[in-house]
Amino acid sequence: MHADLSRFRLKLDIMTLARFMPMHLLLDADGCALSFGPTLAQVLQGDAKLGARFEDMFEVRAPGGAVTIDDVLARAGNRFRIAPRNGLVSGLRGHGQRLPGDGRILLNMTFIDLIAATRSLALSDSDFAASELVREVLFLAEANASVTSELRGLNLRLEGARVAAVEEAMTDPLTGLRNRRAFDLVLERLCAARANFGLMHLDLDYFKAVNDTLGHAAGDFVLENVGRILRDQLRTEDCAARIGGDEFVMIVAGRSDPRSMMTIANRIIAKIREPMMFEGQVAQVSASIGIVRSLNCKDSNASHMIAAADRALYAAKHAGRGLAILHD
Repeated sequence: MHADLSRFRLKLDIMTLARFMPMHLLLDADGCALSFGPTLAQVLQGDAKLGARFEDMFEVRAPGGAVTIDDVLARAGNRFRIAPRNGLVSGLRGHGQRLPGDGRILLNMTFIDLIAATRSLALSDSDFAASELVREVLFLAEANASVTSELRGLNLRLEGARVAAVEEAMTDPLTGLRNRRAFDLVLERLCAARANFGLMHLDLDYFKAVNDTLGHAAGDFVLENVGRILRDQLRTEDCAARIGGDEFVMIVAGRSDPRSMMTIANRIIAKIREPMMFEGQVAQVSASIGIVRSLNCKDSNASHMIAAADRALYAAKHAGRGLAILHD
């Protein structure tokens, strides 16, 4: 049984929101500031003005190509990386969600480089939510400051830079999906564990025609939309990646029964088939999908699974395009 969550909606005043989320930013439906968490206000300083537009306060680092908050939510679901335009901290990451009702947008953020931010802004544990692990991190840093403060700070900065670099190296900058490198690592790990999963190889039909007639900007627009569709249609535990110009792969974790796989594939195909409007013109594509199940690959070899999915995709193309074929 599923609870009726609509009965449990909470109404929070600004003071309560600031206490629980000191790094929040509340925007109206047009992306203008309604409320700042006290710690975020310290980060933004003079830019923390009610009515200020999101894009005037922040530069979007990910997803690629996004400028406004509407771009961020449309291209990367609820995850983003941004940097304040005043340059006081190197960057922020967080989640965002459009709220039901009047369409306001709530963002909650944290620092990418925590130690550098606390030092440059003279922050203490009182500037963070009580539930955040940052309190423990700061306590440990202060307790050992007399002996290892410089070394600890250096190590944490290096680790923060390493994590940020790995994340960027695993992400396709245009769509916000995983890239080929990340996909290969996930697939190899699942094959080594002999896990149960389904693999889909998707290729866009008529994509070249969009590029040729409407230009590469329209092509990028289509690819961004496809990325959004794949995020919407898959679960968080699944993996969607862009591995080529108009090629995508999806790993559906923990299930691979034929009916479920075909249902997911046909739902994706139906969404991609819908006309996409670009600057008043229709960008029309479709998608062909080849599907393979881990249970059908006797040796659970990653390269064999990719080859089988390629053959299924090839068959879907030759069967008329815009459909999915499951490799037996």
